[in-house]
Amino acid sequence: MGKRLRVQRLGRGGPTFRAKKKGKLDVEYPSYLQMRDSVLNGQVVALLKEPARSVVVAKVLLEDDSACYILAPEGLQVGQMIKFGKDADLNIGNVLPLRSIPEGCAIFNIELTPGDGGKLVRSTGSYALLVGKDSENAIIKLPSGKTKSLPLDCRATIGCASGGERTEKPFVKAGKKYYYMKAKGRKHVKVRGVAMNASDHPFGGEQHHPGKSKSVKRGAPPGRKVGHVASRRTGRRKK
Repeated sequence: MGKRLRVQRLGRGGPTFRAKKKGKLDVEYPSYLQMRDSVLNGQVVALLKEPARSVVVAKVLLEDDSACYILAPEGLQVGQMIKFGKDADLNIGNVLPLRSIPEGCAIFNIELTPGDGGKLVRSTGSYALLVGKDSENAIIKLPSGKTKSLPLDCRATIGCASGGERTEKPFVKAGKKYYYMKAKGRKHVKVRGVAMNASDHPFGGEQHHPGKSKSVKRGAPPGRKVGHVASRRTGRRKK
Protein backbone atom coordinates (compact mmCIF):
# COMPACT_ATOMS: atom_id res chain seq x y z
CA MET A 1 0.00 0.00 0.00
CA GLY A 2 1.41 3.33 -1.03
CA LYS A 3 1.64 6.50 0.98
CA ARG A 4 -0.49 9.60 0.66
CA LEU A 5 0.61 12.15 -1.90
CA ARG A 6 1.98 15.48 -0.81
CA VAL A 7 -1.07 17.29 -2.20
CA GLN A 8 -3.29 15.03 -0.11
CA ARG A 9 -1.34 15.66 3.09
CA LEU A 10 -1.24 19.39 2.41
CA GLY A 11 -4.99 19.55 1.84
CA ARG A 12 -5.62 17.84 5.17
CA GLY A 13 -4.21 20.91 6.92
CA GLY A 14 -1.89 19.34 9.48
CA PRO A 15 0.80 21.21 11.46
CA THR A 16 3.52 20.16 8.98
CA PHE A 17 2.06 22.43 6.30
CA ARG A 18 0.82 25.21 8.59
CA ALA A 19 2.95 28.27 9.32
CA LYS A 20 3.19 29.37 12.94
CA LYS A 21 1.86 32.82 13.78
CA LYS A 22 4.98 34.37 15.29
CA GLY A 23 4.29 38.00 14.52
CA LYS A 24 3.29 40.08 17.53
CA LEU A 25 3.96 43.66 16.46
CA ASP A 26 1.25 45.74 14.83
CA VAL A 27 3.26 47.21 11.96
CA GLU A 28 1.33 50.04 10.32
CA TYR A 29 1.33 53.78 9.86
CA PRO A 30 -0.17 56.16 12.44
CA SER A 31 -3.86 56.83 11.94
CA TYR A 32 -5.09 59.88 10.07
CA LEU A 33 -6.50 61.19 13.36
CA GLN A 34 -2.94 61.54 14.66
CA MET A 35 -1.95 63.41 11.50
CA ARG A 36 -4.37 66.32 11.79
CA ASP A 37 -1.52 68.77 11.21
CA SER A 38 0.55 68.87 8.07
CA VAL A 39 3.50 67.01 9.68
CA LEU A 40 3.75 64.50 12.54
CA ASN A 41 7.29 64.13 13.90
CA GLY A 42 8.78 60.98 15.36
CA GLN A 43 12.13 59.54 16.45
CA VAL A 44 13.45 56.03 15.83
CA VAL A 45 14.17 54.55 19.27
CA ALA A 46 14.89 50.92 18.29
CA LEU A 47 15.41 48.61 15.33
CA LEU A 48 13.80 45.21 15.92
CA LYS A 49 13.89 41.80 14.23
CA GLU A 50 10.50 40.12 14.26
CA PRO A 51 10.43 36.34 13.60
CA ALA A 52 7.48 36.61 11.23
CA ARG A 53 9.15 39.16 8.94
CA SER A 54 12.28 39.39 6.85
CA VAL A 55 12.33 43.21 6.98
CA VAL A 56 13.71 45.06 9.99
CA VAL A 57 11.01 46.82 12.05
CA ALA A 58 11.59 50.30 13.45
CA LYS A 59 9.95 51.49 16.67
CA VAL A 60 9.07 55.17 16.36
CA LEU A 61 8.23 57.40 19.32
CA LEU A 62 5.83 60.11 18.12
CA GLU A 63 5.60 63.65 19.43
CA ASP A 64 2.24 62.92 21.13
CA ASP A 65 4.06 60.31 23.32
CA SER A 66 2.53 57.37 21.45
CA ALA A 67 4.58 54.73 19.62
CA CYS A 68 4.16 52.98 16.31
CA TYR A 69 6.03 50.31 14.36
CA ILE A 70 6.94 50.75 10.71
CA LEU A 71 9.05 48.82 8.21
CA ALA A 72 12.57 50.24 8.22
CA PRO A 73 14.17 51.41 4.95
CA GLU A 74 17.81 50.90 4.03
CA GLY A 75 20.00 53.40 5.88
CA LEU A 76 17.66 54.12 8.82
CA GLN A 77 19.46 54.63 12.14
CA VAL A 78 18.48 54.73 15.80
CA GLY A 79 17.93 58.32 16.88
CA GLN A 80 16.98 59.51 13.40
CA MET A 81 14.00 61.83 13.10
CA ILE A 82 11.30 60.90 10.60
CA LYS A 83 8.18 62.75 9.56
CA PHE A 84 4.65 61.71 8.59
CA GLY A 85 2.44 63.96 6.50
CA LYS A 86 1.87 65.77 3.23
CA ASP A 87 4.47 68.50 3.97
CA ALA A 88 7.25 66.13 5.07
CA ASP A 89 10.64 66.30 3.38
CA LEU A 90 11.69 63.77 0.73
CA ASN A 91 14.15 62.00 3.01
CA ILE A 92 14.72 58.29 3.55
CA GLY A 93 12.16 56.92 6.00
CA ASN A 94 9.62 59.75 5.78
CA VAL A 95 5.99 58.81 5.07
CA LEU A 96 4.00 60.93 2.60
CA PRO A 97 0.80 60.57 0.57
CA LEU A 98 1.33 59.78 -3.10
CA ARG A 99 0.10 63.23 -4.14
CA SER A 100 3.13 64.78 -2.37
CA ILE A 101 5.75 62.41 -3.84
CA PRO A 102 7.37 63.42 -7.15
CA GLU A 103 7.42 61.10 -10.13
CA GLY A 104 10.39 58.72 -10.34
CA CYS A 105 10.77 58.42 -6.56
CA ALA A 106 11.46 54.98 -5.02
CA ILE A 107 8.84 53.99 -2.42
CA PHE A 108 7.71 50.91 -0.50
CA ASN A 109 5.07 49.80 2.04
CA ILE A 110 2.30 51.38 -0.02
CA GLU A 111 -1.33 51.58 1.06
CA LEU A 112 -4.02 50.09 -1.17
CA THR A 113 -6.70 52.27 0.36
CA PRO A 114 -6.04 55.40 2.43
CA GLY A 115 -5.55 54.48 6.08
CA ASP A 116 -5.03 50.71 5.80
CA GLY A 117 -1.46 50.95 7.17
CA GLY A 118 0.48 49.66 4.15
CA LYS A 119 -0.09 46.54 2.05
CA LEU A 120 2.14 46.59 -1.05
CA VAL A 121 5.92 46.17 -1.52
CA ARG A 122 6.91 45.00 1.97
CA SER A 123 9.56 42.31 1.32
CA THR A 124 13.30 42.75 1.82
CA GLY A 125 15.10 44.91 -0.71
CA SER A 126 11.98 45.70 -2.69
CA TYR A 127 10.77 49.08 -3.91
CA ALA A 128 8.28 50.51 -6.37
CA LEU A 129 8.47 53.56 -8.62
CA LEU A 130 5.93 56.34 -8.91
CA VAL A 131 5.72 56.75 -12.69
CA GLY A 132 2.78 59.10 -13.14
CA LYS A 133 -0.18 60.94 -11.63
CA ASP A 134 -3.47 62.37 -12.75
CA SER A 135 -6.18 64.31 -10.94
CA GLU A 136 -7.37 61.32 -8.86
CA ASN A 137 -4.89 58.43 -9.04
CA ALA A 138 -1.17 57.67 -9.05
CA ILE A 139 0.45 55.05 -11.29
CA ILE A 140 2.85 52.74 -9.44
CA LYS A 141 5.33 50.39 -11.12
CA LEU A 142 5.65 47.35 -8.84
CA PRO A 143 8.80 45.19 -8.47
CA SER A 144 7.17 42.59 -10.74
CA GLY A 145 7.06 45.13 -13.57
CA LYS A 146 3.29 45.51 -13.49
CA THR A 147 1.64 48.88 -12.97
CA LYS A 148 -1.14 49.65 -10.53
CA SER A 149 -3.37 52.68 -10.10
CA LEU A 150 -3.90 53.87 -6.51
CA PRO A 151 -5.67 56.86 -4.92
CA LEU A 152 -3.50 59.92 -4.31
CA ASP A 153 -4.25 59.87 -0.57
CA CYS A 154 -2.54 56.48 -0.10
CA ARG A 155 0.66 56.78 1.93
CA ALA A 156 4.08 55.27 1.23
CA THR A 157 7.58 55.31 2.73
CA ILE A 158 10.45 56.93 0.86
CA GLY A 159 13.33 54.58 0.08
CA CYS A 160 13.92 50.84 -0.28
CA ALA A 161 12.91 48.13 2.21
CA SER A 162 15.76 47.00 4.44
CA GLY A 163 17.49 43.63 4.22
CA GLY A 164 18.14 43.70 0.50
CA GLU A 165 21.20 41.42 0.70
CA ARG A 166 19.47 38.77 2.80
CA THR A 167 19.09 36.32 -0.08
CA GLU A 168 22.80 36.54 -0.99
CA LYS A 169 23.89 34.72 2.17
CA PRO A 170 24.02 30.95 1.54
CA PHE A 171 22.27 28.50 3.84
CA VAL A 172 25.39 26.23 3.90
CA LYS A 173 23.67 23.56 6.00
CA ALA A 174 20.58 21.57 5.11
CA GLY A 175 19.21 21.99 8.64
CA LYS A 176 19.09 25.76 8.34
CA LYS A 177 17.10 25.49 5.10
CA TYR A 178 14.76 22.99 6.79
CA TYR A 179 13.88 25.33 9.66
CA TYR A 180 13.59 28.29 7.29
CA MET A 181 11.01 26.45 5.22
CA LYS A 182 9.27 25.09 8.31
CA ALA A 183 8.69 28.62 9.61
CA LYS A 184 6.88 29.41 6.37
CA GLY A 185 4.74 26.26 6.51
CA ARG A 186 6.44 24.51 3.60
CA LYS A 187 7.54 20.88 3.53
CA HIS A 188 11.26 20.44 2.90
CA VAL A 189 12.90 18.42 1.32
CA LYS A 190 10.37 17.61 -1.45
CA VAL A 191 10.99 14.31 -3.23
CA ARG A 192 10.38 14.14 -6.99
CA GLY A 193 7.41 12.07 -8.06
CA VAL A 194 9.40 10.24 -10.75
CA ALA A 195 11.85 9.07 -8.06
CA MET A 196 9.07 7.24 -6.17
CA ASN A 197 7.57 3.81 -6.63
CA ALA A 198 4.52 3.32 -8.80
CA SER A 199 2.41 2.67 -5.70
CA ASP A 200 3.42 6.01 -4.14
CA HIS A 201 2.88 8.46 -6.99
CA PRO A 202 1.21 8.58 -10.42
CA PHE A 203 4.60 9.49 -11.93
CA GLY A 204 6.47 6.73 -10.09
CA GLY A 205 7.97 3.57 -11.55
CA GLU A 206 11.26 2.12 -12.65
CA GLN A 207 11.20 3.95 -15.99
CA HIS A 208 11.76 7.27 -14.12
CA HIS A 209 9.46 9.31 -16.30
CA PRO A 210 5.77 10.17 -15.87
CA GLY A 211 4.61 7.52 -18.36
CA LYS A 212 1.43 9.47 -19.16
CA SER A 213 0.36 13.01 -19.83
CA LYS A 214 1.20 15.40 -17.01
CA SER A 215 -1.92 17.48 -17.70
CA VAL A 216 -4.84 16.80 -15.37
CA LYS A 217 -8.29 18.34 -15.25
CA ARG A 218 -9.28 20.82 -12.61
CA GLY A 219 -11.75 18.43 -11.01
CA ALA A 220 -9.35 15.49 -10.69
CA PRO A 221 -9.25 13.74 -7.29
CA PRO A 222 -6.37 14.64 -4.94
CA GLY A 223 -4.65 11.32 -5.65
CA ARG A 224 -4.32 12.19 -9.34
CA LYS A 225 -3.98 15.96 -9.20
CA VAL A 226 -0.24 16.24 -9.88
CA GLY A 227 1.69 17.76 -12.75
CA HIS A 228 0.15 20.53 -14.84
CA VAL A 229 -3.30 21.24 -13.40
CA ALA A 230 -5.76 22.51 -16.03
CA SER A 231 -2.90 23.55 -18.33
CA ARG A 232 -3.78 25.98 -21.11
CA ARG A 233 -1.07 24.70 -23.41
CA THR A 234 1.59 21.96 -23.50
CA GLY A 235 4.81 21.34 -25.38
CA ARG A 236 7.40 23.77 -26.61
CA ARG A 237 6.35 27.30 -27.32
CA LYS A 238 6.39 28.17 -31.01
CA LYS A 239 8.66 31.04 -32.04
